[in-house]
Amino acid sequence: MGDMTNSDFYSKNQRNEANHAGEFGCTLQELRSLMELRGTEAVVKIKETYGETEGLCRHLKTSPTEGLAGTAADLEKRKLIFGKNFIPPKKPKTFIQLVWEALQDVTLIILEIAAIISLGLSFYQPPGEGNEGCGTATGGAEDEGEAEAGWIEGAAILLSVICVVLVTAFNDWSKEKQFRGLQSRIEQEQKFTVVRGGQVIQIPVAEIVVGDIAQVKYGDLLPADGIFIQGNDLKIDESSLTGESDQVRKSVDKDPMLLSGTHVMEGSGRMLVTAVGVNSQTGIIFTLLGAGGEEEEKKDKKGKMQDGNMENNQNKAKQQDGAAAMEMQPLKSAEGGEGDDKDKKKSNMHKKEKSVLQGKLTKLAVQIGKAGLVMSAITVIILVLYFAIDTFVVNKKQWLPECTPVYVQYFVKFFIIGVTVLVVAVPEGLPLAVTISLAYSVKKMMRDNNLVRHLDACETMGNATAICSDKTGTLTTNRMTVVQAYVGDVHYKEIPEPDSIPAKTMELLVNAIAINSAYTTKILPPEKEGGLPRQVGNKTECGLLGFVLDLKQDYEPVRSLIPEEKLYKVYTFNSVRKSMSTVIKMPDGSFRMYSKGASEIVLKKCSRILNAAGEPRIFRPRDRDEMVKKVIEPMACDGLRTICVAFRDFPSSPEPDWDNENDILSDLTCICVVGIEDPVRPEVPEAIRKCQRAGITVRMVTGDNINTARAIAIKCGIIHPGEDFLCLEGKEFNRRIRNEKGEIEQERIDKIWPKLRVLARSSPTDKHTLVKGIIDSTQVEQRQVVAVTGDGTNDGPALKKADVGFAMGIAGTDVAKEASDIILTDDNFSSIVKAVMWGRNVYDSISKFLQFQLTVNIVAVIVAFTGACITQDSPLKAVQMLWVNLIMDTFASLALATEPPTEALLLRKPYGRNKPLISRTMMKNILGHAVYQLTLIFTLLFVGEKMFKIDSGRNAPLHSPPSEHYTIIFNTFVMMQLFNEINARKIHGERNVFDGIFRNPIFCTIVLGTFAIQIVIVQFGGKPFSCSPLQLDQWMWCVFIGLGELVWGQVIATIPTSRLKFLKEAGRLTEKEEVPEEELNEDVEEIDHAERELRRGQILWFRGLNRIQTQIEVVNTFKSGTSFQGALRRQSSVTSQTQDVTNISSPSHVSLSNALSSPTSTSAAAAGHPRREGIP
Repeated sequence: MGDMTNSDFYSKNQRNEANHAGEFGCTLQELRSLMELRGTEAVVKIKETYGETEGLCRHLKTSPTEGLAGTAADLEKRKLIFGKNFIPPKKPKTFIQLVWEALQDVTLIILEIAAIISLGLSFYQPPGEGNEGCGTATGGAEDEGEAEAGWIEGAAILLSVICVVLVTAFNDWSKEKQFRGLQSRIEQEQKFTVVRGGQVIQIPVAEIVVGDIAQVKYGDLLPADGIFIQGNDLKIDESSLTGESDQVRKSVDKDPMLLSGTHVMEGSGRMLVTAVGVNSQTGIIFTLLGAGGEEEEKKDKKGKMQDGNMENNQNKAKQQDGAAAMEMQPLKSAEGGEGDDKDKKKSNMHKKEKSVLQGKLTKLAVQIGKAGLVMSAITVIILVLYFAIDTFVVNKKQWLPECTPVYVQYFVKFFIIGVTVLVVAVPEGLPLAVTISLAYSVKKMMRDNNLVRHLDACETMGNATAICSDKTGTLTTNRMTVVQAYVGDVHYKEIPEPDSIPAKTMELLVNAIAINSAYTTKILPPEKEGGLPRQVGNKTECGLLGFVLDLKQDYEPVRSLIPEEKLYKVYTFNSVRKSMSTVIKMPDGSFRMYSKGASEIVLKKCSRILNAAGEPRIFRPRDRDEMVKKVIEPMACDGLRTICVAFRDFPSSPEPDWDNENDILSDLTCICVVGIEDPVRPEVPEAIRKCQRAGITVRMVTGDNINTARAIAIKCGIIHPGEDFLCLEGKEFNRRIRNEKGEIEQERIDKIWPKLRVLARSSPTDKHTLVKGIIDSTQVEQRQVVAVTGDGTNDGPALKKADVGFAMGIAGTDVAKEASDIILTDDNFSSIVKAVMWGRNVYDSISKFLQFQLTVNIVAVIVAFTGACITQDSPLKAVQMLWVNLIMDTFASLALATEPPTEALLLRKPYGRNKPLISRTMMKNILGHAVYQLTLIFTLLFVGEKMFKIDSGRNAPLHSPPSEHYTIIFNTFVMMQLFNEINARKIHGERNVFDGIFRNPIFCTIVLGTFAIQIVIVQFGGKPFSCSPLQLDQWMWCVFIGLGELVWGQVIATIPTSRLKFLKEAGRLTEKEEVPEEELNEDVEEIDHAERELRRGQILWFRGLNRIQTQIEVVNTFKSGTSFQGALRRQSSVTSQTQDVTNISSPSHVSLSNALSSPTSTSAAAAGHPRREGIP
């Protein structure tokens, strides 16, 4: 399919190209083939064909500094010739497909078959109709009108099946629609910085055209393919395309190719866009997969990939002996891809049970289903045996051939009763309740600024026991302002007057700040009158630029004097350096380097400092210690970030060796140290208090200095003075968790994490290690469920590893959003508390529904079973059962799953992983109400006719008209369910079941609606529902017995649960199932290897694994060696890398691949690691 669209695309474009050949100096085809080259080949090709990158710019009619002119006509023409930057999404599933999927349900299939047999038999008139010898005593009386009505039962069953299928399909369809809406919303919000007409502007990603000059910076996800034309220190993570986890250094003369879908890990620069949309590398792969940019597809692929392909990778790794093996590789992986289909099917099965809740529910549903199956089988066997013994043994009848149809009709009736028991036993309302509850929550969470990317993240959040939060931007406002400064030997507690600073120092200070910060960082005038100035770009740099403005100076003239192209060398900020430096060439040919960074790091490299006159004086280590004590620590204890600004001059000859960073970044002269305040968000302390009250530990993980971190942690309420807790720096943390060999040991982490509250000066790896350590810890009886917040690219691994990853919607980089499960659209910590509330609410809603559903099930099954055994006929008929089951199920799941959350949910501790779904209190409620209902129904069944003075309905003939007796039983049963639905609103044994009932209009509507329909069914349902109309006094009795449920509920609430020792809990995921032991020990060194790999900064290797599947698909499609050699070429580099990937893969993936071998452990492993791969 992808093939077709591509070729159409070409033919269309070739026509265009012919018309416009004179317009641009290169065709779409040329650019595409150019983008398939890598490294030096590409440089050579550009030189040969276009002269230089400037030549290519001329061909594309654009300027490397000014960008495109940006006229509408020109942009349209470019879109026409080179395509739009948009990958058309895959078509959604049609409603019919969804209906077909819903029909695959086993119980429904059984029902359909039974109904069809019943229908067929009712139309078949046996010849032996008048043959009295056939039927037993009961079969005789059959009046004509009834015979016609025999088909009604089958039809009614089919109709109810159709209802269920349509409801399920509609649910899926609306979920899909919502998801697409969400996708397009995320896509529309993505903007990218380009230069047009000499102005730097932000445009939506879809608006980028070939020939645009785009500005790329740290944390960007590249939206199109391009050629690097100028910049500094650019490092790209290309694992998403090549699977190689090393960061690739880009430079104009060595490797200028930038590919769409890859991440900028360091540095900044400009690129000339050469391919967009379906012609970019990502686009080509998507077109091959026939999967336009639909997120769900990607997710599915990732899921399947990681489960299915894991063994392949392991095998491949073993086979890499030599060059021969290398040659074989691409073929191997291609075949592997095909042989993988079985695995895919398996893993698809197990994708559905990723989340903890669904794991527990699946298990419960299976248990209940088995019990139901046994009950229904016993029912059928007893009925058949009783009939056979009664007819052939007691009455000594012969089996005559002409009687066969009559007997078969009996057997079918018994079979239908059996199926009915089964239908009632299987709680098919469960999946529905989960879907409704989650979909409803996700919709409502949008209003609370939580954009949920994976449905089950919402429910996992309710179990969260720990939150590891970033400091900057999450707990604080991310509006940096300089409030203290140390300049010229004086510590100013507020911004100094401009004239108190020597002119020399002032000039150096302004230059150092203006030049040595990203030119994309600016301070713009406020949007509204009287508002705060807008800070654009890196917030710390904005704070420093604001300091320049506060000193009544201006940074713009300095920047226009030395534009970005003239910067000689830039050492960009990264998490290892923790500083940024820029080198400029002075007019006299010498060099000057400006540096800024974390004060304790930069001060170590300073050997001089500017004094009060603006002259440098010697700055010895002991001066530094004194300064740390007198200036830096006091600033940090006020919660300020301290930044040191310094410079150094180099002679013009010999030119220094710029690559020897250690020598360059030493012997600096300190200009000043500033204290930057990032105020705590006003709503954070309250939100953190709520978390702590709800049993969730909040930990702060930050790159800041430990004193600053501690001060802010106290302000937020993460730590309270006088408590026993730990605040560690990254170095100290690493020292404590590693053994002599430098390997991380879980038991060492276990000693630290329970008390750890603040981790300062931490690297991304430390964050990942901490999250992994807490999740894998077995020290506490509950497995910890960890949520992580992050905004930077470096938070990717920790966000992926966490059970729930929150990315910041405003400040977050694309990489962080990609790795997260929930995006906080307002970057606010208090939205996380809302997410916890909704998550717990989902859990409680499901429990409420279960409590209600199981009571109905137990009662209905026992009534049908005993009734059938004693009276040869179920008191509740098949269609009545279906009404009770389907409608009560579906409606009740709607009613109970849409309860709005209350603050009270935050007053209890989290349930944790292995808390059973059905607590002992719930079990008490279920059994208590079942006892009440059964007592009353059996009383009515056996002595009801005497109480109401009506005919008995027991032992009625095969097609006899419905009796008042059985109608009263059915009606009472439904009334009791209705009132019990109100009881089910509370699951923790609360007394007031009406509490907040009017806050849920859906609930009220459904209860009243069900009541109304019940009246219609009883009074006018007639034969299809086996009902005969009731008198008013009989109705009164039914309602009265129903109301008794509420009174009985109070009685049950009085009995203390602790007394009832015999109650068992149900629906738990046992520890054992979570991760089988041997899988945990599977390869200890593998884990440490992973840690070491991570330490080398190979951050997003997870993604590499996910995307190898893409490669395999590509090769499959093109095994025959058609075009897109690039894809194949990349393929071989991937396979050479698989060995790496296999070793790196963390134990969770290993356990998934092992688990595939046995179906039982599959669900367990999946449940044990919810969200290893995202599921939409």
